[in-house]
Amino acid sequence: MSRIKKAFENGKAFIPFLTGGDPDIGITEKLIFEMEANGADLIEIGVPFSDPIAEGVVIQAADERALSGGVTTDDLFAMVKRVREKTQIPLVFMTYYNPVFSYGNEKFLANCKDCGIDGIIIPDLPFEESDEIRGTCKEYGIDLINMIAPTSEERIERIAKSAEGFLYCVSSLGVTGVRETITTNVTAMIEKVRSYSDIPCAIGFGISNPKQAKEMAAVSDGVIVGSAIVRIIAEHGKESAGPVGEYVKSMKEAANS
Repeated sequence: MSRIKKAFENGKAFIPFLTGGDPDIGITEKLIFEMEANGADLIEIGVPFSDPIAEGVVIQAADERALSGGVTTDDLFAMVKRVREKTQIPLVFMTYYNPVFSYGNEKFLANCKDCGIDGIIIPDLPFEESDEIRGTCKEYGIDLINMIAPTSEERIERIAKSAEGFLYCVSSLGVTGVRETITTNVTAMIEKVRSYSDIPCAIGFGISNPKQAKEMAAVSDGVIVGSAIVRIIAEHGKESAGPVGEYVKSMKEAANS
């Protein structure tokens, strides 16, 4: 059984996101263990990029901090390899296609396998243009996580049927960021997915508080939170492990309440 599949066996999955190298690579490593200790089921690690078009200002700023600090893709591979010596928690890279293409698809995915990454999410790679990298992902045993949005509509069947690991369901149009309310009819979107596939569905974009986590978990298999966590890291910097751990614990409990 894959590690990603196991992430959805402990009730509703809570999936936190953090930007690799923010505020530095050592703190990223420490935060992964803190998140796991407080109930995270799978962790998304953002690969810093200079033009993260799907991100709001919070994660954009985190990318800038990480890149200014000199973090590289090789630093992230090395960090994940160290983490893998101590934990089997599922780990997924969230990356734009440019860093993968520049590094080389084959080399990037070979290194993902070597260090212990379980999957990748590429938000700016259209499903219809993903065949080439999808084949390389299969070669190296890396799940390419598909995304669907409220606008996917007639594409949902094709995306759901080819999904691996889990399906990332985008709750809101626009970029990432904290939202006071989530108005999209995510229930209908997930019901449509489930008419085609039994792949686990996790909802992301905009979820930031326990009430939202509980509501979104009620209609899905898990919730994904990024900007709210990255904001805590920005506020506390190298002392962020404790506050992040407390937040993760409260959100995991809410999702399963």
